[in-house]
Amino acid sequence: MAAAGEQRGREYLERHRIPELLHSLGALLLYHRPERPREFLIQVLESVKAGKLGEGKYPCLMDDSNLTAMFEMMDVAGQGYITSAQYKEALKTLGLSTEGLHSEDDATITLDTFKEEAFAASLTSLKT
Repeated sequence: MAAAGEQRGREYLERHRIPELLHSLGALLLYHRPERPREFLIQVLESVKAGKLGEGKYPCLMDDSNLTAMFEMMDVAGQGYITSAQYKEALKTLGLSTEGLHSEDDATITLDTFKEEAFAASLTSLKT
């Protein structure tokens, strides 16, 4: 009986994407390291709510300079692109979903594509 209840609990959390939300909130805390973490989290959640209502912007862990730096660390030869495998691994490292993004294994990912899709994936993780 307890196993069935535990399974229902897991399904509930997954359906509402609570693990992804908690991961994003934890990452925002570690990135910003606010003096008052509870107030910070309340502000973030209020921003998410306002974003859903079209009244504001969603909070984002990674800004343009962070994403550029991450891309440049992977593009060590300075070719202007990274591989699909590097791209997917970077998104996983950021705790972001790779579903619905460039999936061809032989694709090359430019900086602009990397920034656009990483930013979109970070917003998606907070929106749901």
